[in-house]
Order: sequence, then C-alpha cells, then structure tokens
Amino acid sequence: MFYVTAGTSALGLRVPLIGYARVSTRDQHPEAQTDALSAAGCEKVFVDHASGILANRTALDEALGYLRAGDTLVITKLDRLGRSVRNLKALADELQSRQVGLRALSQGIDTTTPGGRLFFHMLAAIAEFEHDLILERTVDGLAAARARGRMGGPRFKMTSTNMAQARSMYDAGQHTVQQIADTCGVSRPTIYRHLGTSTRPAQGSSGHEVSTAS
Repeated sequence: MFYVTAGTSALGLRVPLIGYARVSTRDQHPEAQTDALSAAGCEKVFVDHASGILANRTALDEALGYLRAGDTLVITKLDRLGRSVRNLKALADELQSRQVGLRALSQGIDTTTPGGRLFFHMLAAIAEFEHDLILERTVDGLAAARARGRMGGPRFKMTSTNMAQARSMYDAGQHTVQQIADTCGVSRPTIYRHLGTSTRPAQGSSGHEVSTAS
C-alpha cells in the first residue's frame, strides 16, 4: 500500500490515517469531505451515502473492519460518525479498546492527545445525561400514551425532537418498537419508516470506498 502522507505520534512515529465521510443522500456530493480527509493525509477514505438515522452504514462497517491497532480514524465532523451522543460514545469506546485513535478535523479533536481524551470523558458524562433524559421522557410519554388510549386521542406526526428521541431509545436497546411508538404518539410503521429499520433486512443504504492510494 502506498501512503500519500501520514500523521505522526508524540514519539515521532508514523500513524496510518483512515478517513470516513458520510452524506445524507445520493444527491449530495462527498467531495468536500473526501478532499479534506485526503489533505489531512488519509491513505484510504470510506464513504457512506446514508442518513445519519440509518442503522445500516456499510462503509462505516468496512472502515471499522479495516482499522488496526495504532491507526487513527479521521472524520471532518463528529456528526458524520455518530447518530447520537450515546452512539458516538459507544463508537469511541470501541476504537479506544482496539487502540485506534479518532480525529475530527473541524473541531480539532484528537483522542491520541490528552486534550482529546478529556473531551471524550466529557462526552461520556453528556451521554449519561442524555440517557437519563430519555428515560424520564419515556415514562412521561408512556403515561401520556395510556391517557390518549383511554380518550381515543389522535396519532401525531413525528417531529425532529421525536425522531431524535426514537433513535436514542432504539439504540439503547431497552425498549420495544411499540413502546417507542407509544412514547412518540405514532404507529409502529411510522417508527420503522423514520428509523430506516423493519422486520426485514434494511435496504437502500449503500456505501462505497474511495482510495487515495496510487
């Protein structure tokens, strides 16, 4: 493998950089991200064309499978990687356990540095806070759903806040889809549609790889 450029560790050792980019739809172009990642020295860049709420991101899975201990995963922004704070923290923990660094270019975050590691300790606290809020909203939402059931109330459309809450509850794996639907005041098919999941294997999400090697 030919390396275009590479990062260096605090000891001056060469650190392989692997890039990951994501755009929401096929109508969007990833060049702004891939160019920035290549300029940062990434030897390989994986690209997903998928919404951030979709659980199935093929290129991300390929990137995670490609990474080895000592590598650094590079993204342009944190929201390109994680669907929620909790999901981002889980990915960061996985990378750390594998001795893989994480770098976000636009935010100046690098977990191979003391400052970067401190940031992710703060992220863990935020994730826990977010989880507690979700539990509180879940209890309130289920109570409201039961009240609507007794009164025969209408089903409501998903708002951006409900979509984020539904995704976080789904990622936590502690609630059924029916409970999530009741909390948000919508039907199960609505939840499946917005999360991009169903009882059948998810389709329509694809990824491909862009290599800057020559």
